[in-house]
This record gives sequence, structure tokens and C-alpha cells, in this order.
Amino acid sequence: MPRSLRVLAPAVLLAVTLAALMAGLAIGGAADERTLLDPGAVVRYGLPVARTLVNVGLAGLIGSLVMVLWALDTEGPEGRLAMDLAAASAAIVTVASGATLILTYIDVTGLSFSGDTVFGAGLGQFVTEIELGRLWLLQLMLAAMTTVLCFAVRDRRWVLLALAAALVTVLPLALQGHAAGASGHSLAVNSLLVHLVGAAVWLGGLITVVLLCKTVDRPRLSVIVGRYSTLALFAFIGVSASGVVSAAQRIGSLDALFGTGYGRIVMLKTAALLVLGVFGAVWRRYAIPRIAREGGGRVFAWLVVVELAVMGAASGLAGALGRTATPVALDSARETRDFTVSPAEWLTGDPLPPELEPTSFFTEWRFDLAWALVCAFGIGLYLAGAIRLRRRGDRWPIGRTVAWVAGLLMLCYTTNGALNAYEQYLFSMHMLEHMMLTMLIPLVLVLGAPVTLALRAAEKRHDGSWGGREWIMWAVQTPYSKFITHPAVAAVIFAGSLWIFYFTPIARWAAEDHLGHQWMIVHFLIAGYLFSLSMIGIDPVPYRFPYPLRIVTLFATMASHAFFGVTIMTGDGLMLADWYGAMGRTWGATPLEDQNTGGGIAWGIGELPTLALALIVALQWSRSDEKEQKRKDRAADRSGEAELLAYNEMLARAAERDARAAGRGR
Repeated sequence: MPRSLRVLAPAVLLAVTLAALMAGLAIGGAADERTLLDPGAVVRYGLPVARTLVNVGLAGLIGSLVMVLWALDTEGPEGRLAMDLAAASAAIVTVASGATLILTYIDVTGLSFSGDTVFGAGLGQFVTEIELGRLWLLQLMLAAMTTVLCFAVRDRRWVLLALAAALVTVLPLALQGHAAGASGHSLAVNSLLVHLVGAAVWLGGLITVVLLCKTVDRPRLSVIVGRYSTLALFAFIGVSASGVVSAAQRIGSLDALFGTGYGRIVMLKTAALLVLGVFGAVWRRYAIPRIAREGGGRVFAWLVVVELAVMGAASGLAGALGRTATPVALDSARETRDFTVSPAEWLTGDPLPPELEPTSFFTEWRFDLAWALVCAFGIGLYLAGAIRLRRRGDRWPIGRTVAWVAGLLMLCYTTNGALNAYEQYLFSMHMLEHMMLTMLIPLVLVLGAPVTLALRAAEKRHDGSWGGREWIMWAVQTPYSKFITHPAVAAVIFAGSLWIFYFTPIARWAAEDHLGHQWMIVHFLIAGYLFSLSMIGIDPVPYRFPYPLRIVTLFATMASHAFFGVTIMTGDGLMLADWYGAMGRTWGATPLEDQNTGGGIAWGIGELPTLALALIVALQWSRSDEKEQKRKDRAADRSGEAELLAYNEMLARAAERDARAAGRGR
């Protein structure tokens, strides 16, 4: 490999990024002088530069950590170098976030930077009372914490914690800007999260590969690039899908695509993305097999430099988009102070959907890109594992494949279909969504036995890195996993979550806040999955109750669910009255009647999956007895019924002793 590559490639990335940023600002007019409260040229250009450095730093941070956890030997020189990159990138994010915070304050207020008390007091008010300021302060604090972690840790398990912190650091970015105020807030935020994380893994992973090119030999580099290529493929899908969704929300029409600065920047960024897709195909088809050969280093170097240049162009254009006005107005009703909108739109940011009819379950949709991708990737990986087993000559039950696919399709509908479209406005639909997430979907997913399939299909690594098999084995054997998968703990979480969620402020958080709603989905999915796994799963867990105790546990949870449903049905007070009772619906049942319907759903529909669980447990119990009897029969056949003969001999000897004892007694 050329020695200059480790310097040349990052330099090209930075130069092209800044050049594309300036070009994008010129095309969109985002850096033009303002007539009112103009902050000056330093802020107009410095703010997008600082924000772009935040994005590039996050890419280096997240991408390097993902490579450490998936592709590299954590204990070796390659892992240590990647962690150095992560620490340096985190430091860049911290400094750039601080600069962005100050520049954003100046941009909003029009004040000049100074050290006097007025500027300091205004800045303090900005970061404590204004949402944009609070988000940037949170961003700065999270970045600083992540920086400390990256400098301090090197153990693989602590690196996982650092990656979690880095991913959380992305959240404030997704909760501000165009996505934050958009109608369709949930779709916009989740799409931006997918876009930011995907781009970070893609760009940061390639930077990591570049830095490793002189640390490892060519055969090892070929292996690492192959693993990176797999990550890049998933990132490309996520970035492409989220880009299309975001552009559709913000542009609105073909005329705006061609006739506005924002639209022209989007087209340039799309072109860069298509070129990167071609690069990905070239890597997988031609470049990776040649890296280990003589002369492959030069091909690798040229491809990396050119690809980083294109990535830099895309990053710069993305930074310009963040500062460019969108053709479609994205301000929410509250921000525009439009008091003519409906109460529902004032509360949720979205207009009230049409009256709920039976056909609405097929016609009404509210897409969530993140969950759609989760389901698509989940189905794709599962099918890939099943196909790998079949090609290897092993069998995998088709019924389990059908169960897994069906479960993820139900999850996709629940998070994207009518249930998601109406759950904010109708308590009954919210409860139906809840029952699907915690009762039915986990039951079907558990029948798919994904952990068993993954352990059988994934290849064992011997180079010091951890792949899917190693991470699954670790996750199954951790003390935390052993605790939460214990049947008693899983049952308490499963039954207790209902009461804690609906009778504490958590319910309000989940109704009003996007992050709260996403937490609700994840929590109830996990709670239901753990309970179903402890009852009927075949995936490895440390302990399961005997079958009789499983039946008792199931009936206990059924009683808890029934009592919960009856409590809601018979309640004469409206839960979240200033939310469900303030939507301004002129159709459907009254809020209290709808709440009673929700209680009936929790009691009636929610009991059906539990009953199905009980039937499956009973069936497994019966099969277990049959298997045990067959095992004993086979053992008897092998031993010539030696156990039975020995037992009969023992009885005969006992009878003889009894007879002799009786004779002596006479």
C-alpha cells in the first residue's frame, strides 16, 4: 500500500467535503446576507462548517466502533488503532458541538460574540429554556461523555457501551432542524436517524479501513474489507431509503425538485449516492478478491481515495441541505401559531385521520421507515441463515421460517399500518397495538427460534474478532441475560408492565413524545418475547420452569391481564383526558366509551394469545412425555430389557426374604 494513503485519503475527504459544502450553500442561498438580524459572514459560513464537522466526526466515531465490534481483533494492533480513531473522532464531535452551540445562539439572536454578562446570560437562557439550545447542550454533554469512554476503554464489552453512547449522541441531531418541526414528525425523525447512522457506519468504516492499510497485511486487509463491505451494503440500503423518504417530505413536487435550490442540492446528493452504489458493487465483485494479490494494493488505494472523495461530496451537500430552506413548509401548528387548525393537529402535529371504518385497516397507513427496515433486514437475514443451512445439507423446519416471517410482517403492519395511524387518537387502537406488540407478535417470533438458527448458521471466527455467533453466545451467557430470562422475572415484567405503564406518567410520555412511543414499542416487544421464550421457546436460556409450573404461571398472568382489562372497562374516569379527550373528534365513540372498548380489548383479545401459549405448553408437555417414554423403550431394547429383569429379580429376592422371615416366625 502507498505510505501516503493514510494521509492523502482523509485530506481528500476533508477538502471535498468543504468544497461541496460551499457549493451547496451557494446553490441553496443558505449563506446569503440577511436583511434582518444578520449574524455576519463568519456565522453564516462557520455554522454549517461546524455542523458538518459534527457529522464527519460522528461518522469516524460510530464507524470505527462498529468495525472494532464486528470486523477487528479488539486486543490486537488493528483494534487499538481503530479505538484511537474513535477517541479522536469523539473529541472532534465535542469541540464542533460546542462551536455549533455558540454559533447557533449567535445565529438565532443576531448578537455579536463577546465575553460580557449580557451575552453569557442570554446563552444560559438559550441552553436552558429554548428547545434548540437544550438539544445542542445535550449533544455537547453526550459527546463529551462518549469521548471519555473512547479514551478510557479497550475491552470489547466496554466498547459496546461506548457505541451505545455514540448512537445516543445522534438523537439530538435527529430531534432538531427540518425533522423536528415537520408534519409527520415521527417519520421524519426516524428517517433522519436511519440516515445519520447509516452514513456514519458507511463513511466511518471506510476511514477505519484506510487507517489500517499499513497495520495489517494484504490477506488480513482483504478479510476486513469484506466484512466492511457487508456493513456498507446495509448502510447503503438504509441511507437510500431514508433519503428518498426525507426528500419526498421536504420537496413535495417535481417542480420544486428542479426549480428550487433545495431540490437541486438533493439531485446532486442523489447522484453522489448512485455513484457510491456503483463503488459498492465494484468492491464486492472485483476489488476485494484482488486486494490480497500482487498489485492489489494500488487498486485498493485508488478506489478508496475516489470513494472518499464522493463521500465527502455527499457529506458537504448534506451539510448545505441542513441550512437550506425547504420547498414545503415544515413548521408545526404550534410553531406557526395557526389557531385555525384542529385540536388533533395542535396536539400531535398531524391532521386527524378519517373516521375509522373496517376498510380503514387496509387503506390507512402511517409509515415508519426505521421499523420497516428492521422487519426487512430481519426477514432477509433469517432467510439467508436458513438457505445457508440447506446448502450445507442441514435441515431447518419450514414451519419455523413461516412463523418468523409472519411475526415480522405483523410487526411491520403494526408499526406502519392503521394501528399506527390511529393509536394517537383512539385509546382502543392504542390498546390493540399494545396487545399485538406484547402478546401476539412475540409469540409467533419465538416459534421461529432465531437464536438457534443464528448459532447453527453463523461461522465461528478464529482471528480474535467477534461475529454474529460470538456476540449471541456472549449475550445469552451474561448475568443480565440470565436474570431477565428467568421465568419468574420474565413473568413479572410481562404482567407488571401493563400496570406500571398505564397508571404512571410513562403513558403520557409515550403518547406525547416520539422517543416515548419508540421506547414503548421496544419495551413491550422485549417483555412479550422474554415471556414467550420462557414458556415455549427452544432457543437456549439458562433455566425454564417445569411444565406444570409453566401452566400455573400462564394462568396467573391471564388473571392479571383480565383484572387489568376489567379495571379499565369499569373505570369512570378518562385516562389522559387532556390528550384522548381533547382531539376534537366528531366521529366514532366518545373518549370514555372508546376507553372502555380498549379495556375490553386488553381483557378479551389479550387473553387469546395467552390461551394459545397454554395450549402450546400443554402440547410440548405431552410430546416431552412421549419422547421420554420412547427414550426408555429404546434403552430397554438396547439392553434387552435389563432394567425390567433386574427389577423383577429384586422383587423376587424381596419375596424370598419375606418367605424366610415368615418361616422363622412360625
